[in-house]
Amino acid sequence: MAERKPLRKIIDALASHYGRPAPPITDDPFELVLLENVAYLVSDERRDAAFKALRDRIGLRPIDILSTSHEQLLDVARLGGMHPERRVERLRQIAQIALTEFGGDLKTVTSGPIRAAKRALKKFWAIGDPGAEKILLFSRAHKFMALESNGLRVLSRLGFGEERKSYAASYRSAQEATEDQIKDDFVWLIEAYQLLRQHGQQVCKNSAPLCPSCPVRKWCRYYEERSLRKGRRSTEDDA
Repeated sequence: MAERKPLRKIIDALASHYGRPAPPITDDPFELVLLENVAYLVSDERRDAAFKALRDRIGLRPIDILSTSHEQLLDVARLGGMHPERRVERLRQIAQIALTEFGGDLKTVTSGPIRAAKRALKKFWAIGDPGAEKILLFSRAHKFMALESNGLRVLSRLGFGEERKSYAASYRSAQEATEDQIKDDFVWLIEAYQLLRQHGQQVCKNSAPLCPSCPVRKWCRYYEERSLRKGRRSTEDDA
């Protein structure tokens, strides 16, 4: 069986392979909500460019977004990919919720009890439990082994947790499997999120993963099982 190394060694191996990731573009919870919604199905670089345009041309306070013309917001939204008109409306809705329900500042609620913080963030468009946990981690409000789909796939293949019928159940399974191995450190947890995501995007892909170039394959349950299947097929072909 593949040796299941501690998660910290896996993260160290990924950091050695990819380099230490840059810190997130912002650590403000409201701005992180905007970042999730300013673009759609685009690269990280293009999402960051749209976010910076929003910051520089309009501003990142709820009142800035609500007082800006539709045309100005649309110019920014176009930088973030398809359906710009729809995203203009979502940005306005986000700003309105932040202003009317939280006084324009999410820091107070996100720094409070975890359940209330997640419930507040889930009021905003496109924010579910995983997204809320990412925002709470990136804003340094609460420590989580936060994951997105690429990072979850990497951990599952390495043997941390099991794939379940629902995404939410698979997500919790991976978190439970790593809870005794994470560092009580925001920088480490944020970098773990980024590195696992990058590895899932570039190497440990959903289909046709690039296992030969994987820096953690010697610890990977998926790679071991895949190699065994290939070995069995080769034996059957030779028989």
